[in-house]
Order: sequence, then C-alpha cells, then structure tokens
Amino acid sequence: MVPTERIYVASLGSQQGNAHVHWHIAALPPGVAFEDQQFRAMMPETRGVLDLAEADRDRLAAGLRAAISR
Repeated sequence: MVPTERIYVASLGSQQGNAHVHWHIAALPPGVAFEDQQFRAMMPETRGVLDLAEADRDRLAAGLRAAISR
C-alpha cells in the first residue's frame, strides 16, 4: 500500500489525567540508511505525513479498516 522498507510501532500512554495508550506507526520509506532508521522514525519533521492523492488516501484507509476488522 505504501512503499516501506521498515515499520516501527511505538506505544505511548499516561496514567495521569485520563489513563490511555495510543500507538504510533512509523513507516520508513526505502533509502533511509539502516543506522538512521530508528532515530528518523521518531523525528518530528519526518513523522505523520504521507504525500498521497486523496483517492490513494481513501484506498489506504479502506485497506487499514479491513485489516483491523479481521
């Protein structure tokens, strides 16, 4: 679905306020040097942005929903 060389998953949460946990899924694109991958996955300037057309985002969201519901 998304060109990815490696995926990192981090769980973050808090016991203060409203106890919760949330997951960050950081998919690294091909070409990130191995020694930079873990650091790069958590850098604010490289997280959370996929430059995809709206139709591609819709297909990605539908695929994720289908995978989660299995």
